[in-house]
Amino acid sequence: MALPVVRGVKESPARGWLDVNPELLAEFLVNFLREELVVQRGVTKGVVGLSGGIDSAVTVYLAARALGPENVHVVRMPYKISSQASLDHAQLVIDDLGLPAQTIEITGMVDGYGGMTEVEMTPYRLGNVCARARMIVLYDQGARIGAMPLGTGNKTERMFGYYTWHGDDAPPINPLGDLFKTQVFELARWIGVPAVICDKPPTADLIEGQTDEGDFGITYAVADEILILLMRRFTVEQCVAFGYSLRDVELVVKRIAGTHWKRKLSTVAMTSVTSINEYYLRPVDFRGLV
Repeated sequence: MALPVVRGVKESPARGWLDVNPELLAEFLVNFLREELVVQRGVTKGVVGLSGGIDSAVTVYLAARALGPENVHVVRMPYKISSQASLDHAQLVIDDLGLPAQTIEITGMVDGYGGMTEVEMTPYRLGNVCARARMIVLYDQGARIGAMPLGTGNKTERMFGYYTWHGDDAPPINPLGDLFKTQVFELARWIGVPAVICDKPPTADLIEGQTDEGDFGITYAVADEILILLMRRFTVEQCVAFGYSLRDVELVVKRIAGTHWKRKLSTVAMTSVTSINEYYLRPVDFRGLV
């Protein structure tokens, strides 16, 4: 299909492409969770790391609809510098849905390694260690109660590489992975996530005052519009012709290009015709190839 030719400044089609019908979207994602958990895996419970942020809250609300709130076990996993507000906001979700919940502080786990002199921990690496420690807790608690860990990462974060490989991307089922951040916000407001969570700036909550958009150097609203254009094969020049700044477009391009490896499973050297996921597929895997 030929790409559209853009001459002059026209209104970007990105805003329309990002619009969703939240009612239909919620219904689809609830059915997705039931199919992947109950039908495909025979699992009737989910476990979610509830951070107090919008992504984990939306995942929990969807899972509660899919499995029943009594079957969605949430775990708050603060580190010693996590904000009290994050814990309080997570509690709002727990109280609203009546979820089984527990709080497991990861400070001892993380500092048992990061506190050693020879490690020479940095803030960036600390974030990765915290994310991987939380996955250890989620998988173990899932094993304890017979629940499957559910992912919370959105498409914008995935395309920007704004997550920890084998950390917050580790759960095998993720209802939000094909939703841009702005779409998650729209779904959150419709599905009933408390307003204080929907309205606060998204943050990893590891450094006081840190925000996602501050780290990116671009807002989610602008980033999502540029992302969807680039992912639909528009060129940098075409994006700029729609009125986006060259600086913003190049920032998004650089983010995508520099983090492609994070969106793939481990790269395996193929030495046979039975290489897993390259040649060897289960019959169910062929659904996506026809």
